[in-house]
Amino acid sequence: MTDAHEPNEIDGPHEGPIKTPKQLILAVFYAFVVPIFGIILLVMFVTSDQRPGAGSDVSSAKSIEERIRPVGSVEVKDASDVTTLKTGEQVFAGQCTACHTAGLLGAPKFGDAAAWAPRIKTGYDALVHSAIGGKGQMPPQGGGEFSDLEVGRAVVYMADKGGAKFPEPAAPAAPASGVVAAASAAASVPTAVPGNPPVVTATATPTATPTAAKADAGAAPALFTQVCTACHTAGVAGAPKLGDKAAWAPRIAQGIDGLTASAIKGKGAMPPRGGSSASDADIKAVVTYMVNAAK
Repeated sequence: MTDAHEPNEIDGPHEGPIKTPKQLILAVFYAFVVPIFGIILLVMFVTSDQRPGAGSDVSSAKSIEERIRPVGSVEVKDASDVTTLKTGEQVFAGQCTACHTAGLLGAPKFGDAAAWAPRIKTGYDALVHSAIGGKGQMPPQGGGEFSDLEVGRAVVYMADKGGAKFPEPAAPAAPASGVVAAASAAASVPTAVPGNPPVVTATATPTATPTAAKADAGAAPALFTQVCTACHTAGVAGAPKLGDKAAWAPRIAQGIDGLTASAIKGKGAMPPRGGSSASDADIKAVVTYMVNAAK
């Protein structure tokens, strides 16, 4: 029996397994460094199939530019500049070929005269209207983003390959300049000869004639040329033809504001804003133009 005041083995001082600095360094190494290396090797193994192989151009300027290029871009086209517009064949190759080459989703196959014959009978205007607004399972413009002129060219390209003889749609004429520069009077100034009376030369300054001013005031807005003409020029899908007084008479009775509201909301076969993203002011300008043409 031991004395209560004497230390025994149980109450004696405890010692850990690490007794030297070397053991401490080894413990830290195995506890932290080794697991970190293990994690790095595991990540490298998992992502090994995504890393470029030796000799790849992943670091080249072209590859880097491709990776950081913007996801979207803005392309501005001038409808009067035919050099910026795509041909019918280009529109077909870029958009229409997906369905019309193989005849998918009921689309008439390219070059199939039998499939195109009943469609050609409806006329160019009806085909363009369907292509722009969409029909059946075909979305508007076939899902592309082209001008009405480009869509018309694609329609002519496909229809003519199917037996039609539609002429190539003409690009809208460039707007004429409103003011003609005055001729310079200083180009030739006669000099007075002693003994002779002074020579006076009258220089006429061109001025806009009332007819020209009226023509400029009645010029078609760009929105009409780009969008509305597809239906209103030929009276497609029940649209009143431009200049048809009988067709426009009951509509004119609604007033400009009423017609503008209908054009903005859409009516009958006409989609809202004619299928465009034009502003209310642009819509009203087109309505005013068409109303004035029918008076």
